[in-house]
Amino acid sequence: MDHNLNRFIGPGTIAVRSPGRINLIGEHTDYNNGFVLPAAIDKAIYMIAEKRAGSKISLHSIDFNESLEADLATIRARPGHWSTYILGVVDQLQKRGVELTGFSLAIHGDVPLGAGLSSSAAVECGTAFALNELFGLGIERKELAKIAQSAEHAFAGVQCGIMDQFASLMGKKDQVMRLDCRSLEFDYFPLELPGYSIVLFDSQVKHALASTAYNERRNECEEGVRLLQQEFTTVESLRDADTSMIGQVLAGNNIIYKRCKYVVEENNRVINGCNDLLSGGVRAFGKKMFASHKGLSELYEVSCHELDMLVNAAASMQEVIGSRMMGGGFGGCTINIISEEMVDRVIEKISGQYKNTIGKELKTYFVRIENGTSLV
Repeated sequence: MDHNLNRFIGPGTIAVRSPGRINLIGEHTDYNNGFVLPAAIDKAIYMIAEKRAGSKISLHSIDFNESLEADLATIRARPGHWSTYILGVVDQLQKRGVELTGFSLAIHGDVPLGAGLSSSAAVECGTAFALNELFGLGIERKELAKIAQSAEHAFAGVQCGIMDQFASLMGKKDQVMRLDCRSLEFDYFPLELPGYSIVLFDSQVKHALASTAYNERRNECEEGVRLLQQEFTTVESLRDADTSMIGQVLAGNNIIYKRCKYVVEENNRVINGCNDLLSGGVRAFGKKMFASHKGLSELYEVSCHELDMLVNAAASMQEVIGSRMMGGGFGGCTINIISEEMVDRVIEKISGQYKNTIGKELKTYFVRIENGTSLV
């Protein structure tokens, strides 16, 4: 926890750590009721919270060196402002009939912003967890994740799936979580990577296509489901389809076929990848990461030149056993599993290629798998 937060600690305060997340495999499957494989990481948001009398909320961000006051009776969204994620959670709690009094909350984080590590979900989950503890609300973690997701929908205006919030709240050290986005049932699988490191390569680009393409992909998948249902009444979402169904019904519709084929194959990769982890098949898992990226780039078409360049460069080096783009696409990070002994060489070589080809410095982040949101 940042020493700058220490000055906010007093006799009535609580301190909370809420982590960002990575997703090892299972991209764009969440809103198709499929499977994802995320984990909480060692980059986190830290909060100090304290009750106060009356109805005033006092917020302070160390990172932005900014304070803000609000009143419980007149909570409103401040689009694009760091406070929106905090106030959105307060709004959702009040909508559920929870009676709060005023409080003070100071926040600091080391989750890189804009890198696709879900800093917003970490703030939402940290706020929900802190207020649950502070006011003794007795809300279970799964419900806190839903509250945090609703805050993102209502105040940030992002119709995200539940994965980010779930991973932040429910993560376990050295374990990945296979989450069923339909039932919200989940299982943990050991992520044992002896001799390997997880390294993120930050492309430092975010193309304007991202938000419109996200909505287009959702619509294309829904159209695929509608067409499949005319032949197969058991198909409620792409989760229920298999590759033979896709080929039989959608082969004549090139775009819809490609989108749905990717989602069905990606769900299979998550299931089979978990079997790899159980049997210690790290290299087999890594191959599925490369296959995931190929599908995201060629079938789902949400990659970009920069991400493809990073994954292709990684694939050309035997020290990298798995690599793919992570997140919504059109920018952000690739996630890579790299031999510990050779990690500096790999970073140096790929950074040089990225600088020469793209003209940007490559940012890299080493991440470890940690526990989810907790008191410090």
